[in-house]
Amino acid sequence: MIPAEEFVTALASRGFRLFSGVPCSYLTPLINTVINSNEIEYIGATNEGDAVSIVAGAELAGSRGVVLFQNSGLGNAVNPFTSLTETFRIPMLILCTWRGEPGGSPDEPQHDRMGKITPQLFEVMGIPTGHFPSDAADLPALLDRAQKHLDDERTPFAIIISKGTITGDGDLTPYPRTPLPPATPIEGALDHALDPDATLDVVRECGPNDALLATTGFTGRALYARGDSANQFYMVGSMGCISSVGLGLARMCPDRRVIVLDGDGSLLMHLGALATIGFEAPPNLVHVLLDNEVHDSTGAQATVSPAIDFASIARACGYPRVSRVDNLDTLRTALSDRTPGLSFVHVRTQPRANRKLPRPTMTPAEVADRFRGWLRA
Repeated sequence: MIPAEEFVTALASRGFRLFSGVPCSYLTPLINTVINSNEIEYIGATNEGDAVSIVAGAELAGSRGVVLFQNSGLGNAVNPFTSLTETFRIPMLILCTWRGEPGGSPDEPQHDRMGKITPQLFEVMGIPTGHFPSDAADLPALLDRAQKHLDDERTPFAIIISKGTITGDGDLTPYPRTPLPPATPIEGALDHALDPDATLDVVRECGPNDALLATTGFTGRALYARGDSANQFYMVGSMGCISSVGLGLARMCPDRRVIVLDGDGSLLMHLGALATIGFEAPPNLVHVLLDNEVHDSTGAQATVSPAIDFASIARACGYPRVSRVDNLDTLRTALSDRTPGLSFVHVRTQPRANRKLPRPTMTPAEVADRFRGWLRA
């Protein structure tokens, strides 16, 4: 058995700075040690896919991270593992517990099937694995192997953790209770739907020195069509993950304003991310929802957006500044305000008339490398 504090110290000494995950009882000593640490930051995610995305955003910002969860939630992370970290070449360390391990301690019935297939799932995804050792003397070799893979291949490496191999007293410094900001009226209206390209032009005009993250589908392709730039990150795949990528990026790049261009279908898919972002409240993050009420890039099938009050949801999740926009001047005013503070801007847009949009000529990995370089510069 290895003390959690010893493991966390070893990870911190190797440059891992941000941890994000979903709890597992096997990980209690480790998570509590991370939360209590002064060397490492921890962001609790609402699901495993969001945790992967948060750590991915941190890596783009130059801070390598760790995602941790139990194997029963591995399915929630398959999408970003196969279409975000693999596609954009984003390395991260995965700590995954092995509930239902064959031949291990008896466990709840819901862990039986996943316990039997956990190593094989990582193998199918092309993610190499190592088994967490029971002897501290074997830990450096495992971490050396993991770090070499992260450096050389620039994709994730998973450490599978059996029950009882990490020890600790489990004492926890609780999260401070953060009250919601004072209730203020949500400004603006959604009476008119804006032209999507004119909307993107205003965003680019107001944020030439900001990190612009565009959700998958037509949003990223349209942003590229309006003018390619090194400060623009075009998501492919990983629908619903862009806001969590923005959170990780904003957290580790506090001096850079981050504008996330989300879509209604994307936001609905990972609505729990709003709660995490609202709680963390990075003051340099602007979350812009481009709401055209359809899944535009897949044939314009309707979303449930017309029945949803996104602005009120964001406000209830702790976003201190929330507005609704239905004209370009109001959008320009909202984005030109650089007063620090997490903000949510709900923009109603028209479904796209021009559906023949170019794709970036660079590969996603090249887009990510260029984006990293721009952030460093």
